[in-house]
Amino acid sequence: MMQRSPRPSPQTYARVGGALYLIIIVTALFAEAFVRGRLMVSGNAAATADNIVNAPTLFRLGLAADMLNCVLDVAVAMILYVLLKPVNRNLALLAAFLRIVADAILGLTGIFQLAAVVLLGGASYLRAFDPQQLRSLAYLSLQLHGEGYGISLIFFGVGCGILGYLIYRSGYLPRSIGVMLVVAGVGYLFNSFAGIIAPPLAASAFPWTLLPGFVSELALCLWLLIRGIKPEPWERQHTPG
Repeated sequence: MMQRSPRPSPQTYARVGGALYLIIIVTALFAEAFVRGRLMVSGNAAATADNIVNAPTLFRLGLAADMLNCVLDVAVAMILYVLLKPVNRNLALLAAFLRIVADAILGLTGIFQLAAVVLLGGASYLRAFDPQQLRSLAYLSLQLHGEGYGISLIFFGVGCGILGYLIYRSGYLPRSIGVMLVVAGVGYLFNSFAGIIAPPLAASAFPWTLLPGFVSELALCLWLLIRGIKPEPWERQHTPG
């Protein structure tokens, strides 16, 4: 008779999830702060284009980091579902779906980043455009990437709020992190909807509306990686009856 291989423990899921989350946070900071923050000049298409032309490999590395994040975050969504489905399976599944939808939107917006570097690549078929037009089109592509990122945060924000509720109710993860994630979800939603409805308001509130998200996600990441979860309450809720 074939024996089933033992299933991974919840602590294993927690440690792997924390490690993946840490990679996501580090590479996201690299892509946003070190790459785009260094190369993009707000409101200046010419300076942005010159920076990208002078450092195309760095720009592509930032895009590669974004795509890696999307892949790893799908795995994190699955791990968080496994860890939180004992609390409420349907809500845990909904949170995972929303997170994956956000990842899919963010992955698609990578096309706009790639379009910017292609437009500035000096290909012969682009000679029909003058250099100023190419710079403007490249800058527009980067702006559309930013808009797409904001839309992805709507789905991520709702999922973040559900995740926070599940953690608060779990009994095997800190309630404080659950509260922080709910606040982060509200911040993500405010940032994204303000960006759609009232862009000046979103600009004036940035980056404070996203700060709770960074703090809460870092707290969850480190807790999973260092402390993990309390296995007894998880097993008690996971086992029917």
